[in-house]
Amino acid sequence: MNKKELVDAIADRVGDKKMAAEAVNAVLDAIQSAVASGDKVSITGFGAFEMVHKPARTARNPSTGAPIKVEESWAPRFRPGADFKEQVNAGGKAAKKK
Repeated sequence: MNKKELVDAIADRVGDKKMAAEAVNAVLDAIQSAVASGDKVSITGFGAFEMVHKPARTARNPSTGAPIKVEESWAPRFRPGADFKEQVNAGGKAAKKK
């Protein structure tokens, strides 16, 4: 499912595609802004979005084997909630039976 399909699915529930698109954009913008500023966004039953620090390290070029210095960085992380994990697990079992 891409963003357009998500907007369409929400529009089916709320009845207005423009309002659904604004709602999806507002939620995504709010999550991105909060995480970028260092806040953790927790949605009960769905999961948590947070920013994590990746320290500098030495990696290897897979083609040549030469060492490469990788600078420190910050990255977003999503950890699914228990309800989300349970639903995905049930869906995986149903898909496996088909």
